[in-house]
Amino acid sequence: MKEEIQFEDHFINRSNWIRAAVLGANDGILSVASIAVGVAAAGSSREILVLASLAGLVAGVFAMAAGEFVSVSSQADIENADLKREAKELEEMPELEMRELAKIYQKRGLTEDLSLQVAQQLHDHDALGAHARDELGINEIMKAQPFQAAFASGAAFTAGGILPLLVSIFIPLNHMMYYQYGFALLFLAVLGYLSARGGGSHILNAVLRIVIWGTLAMLASAFAGYIFGVNVG
Repeated sequence: MKEEIQFEDHFINRSNWIRAAVLGANDGILSVASIAVGVAAAGSSREILVLASLAGLVAGVFAMAAGEFVSVSSQADIENADLKREAKELEEMPELEMRELAKIYQKRGLTEDLSLQVAQQLHDHDALGAHARDELGINEIMKAQPFQAAFASGAAFTAGGILPLLVSIFIPLNHMMYYQYGFALLFLAVLGYLSARGGGSHILNAVLRIVIWGTLAMLASAFAGYIFGVNVG
């Protein structure tokens, strides 16, 4: 009885949705917290603070999902155009395309004879799939998926943006700017930790990277609030 081979689940298999989720959650935390910091620095009332935070959350969710969908759709369009062109070339000059594939394998270390054998067998099995993977770099793991990316980004932005919104609602208004900054750093640190664990990368580097850039964004918002803010409370 043949032993069934179990394929490993590598971290790269999660790269698409982890990237979209981390980007969305990071933007959610930073966008809403930065708005709240800027409004709080201007000395506004609780109502104005909560309304501004909520508006930033709602607008950000749709902007993030739409932006991710459009950008990943553009990538998918490029991939599909390349695949159509490759399919046409395979139909018109299959022998030349097979030798082109063999050249790729030779550059990776195979002998000329073995590379031709491998290329021929892959052509017989799935020529377009072989060229998509080895010539164009398109595979099922890294293939553009606009709806998945848009949903992951929008949902993650919502999850991240709700956190500073809750701070705006429930934390005392006095020193709100400092509360928002402190909680945002905590949220960002947790996000950096989770993304590093999910992707198998270095935890401290991920946390420091996300916290440092978050700090710069909120400092810029606080400065803008002080310089241009008007007390509307």
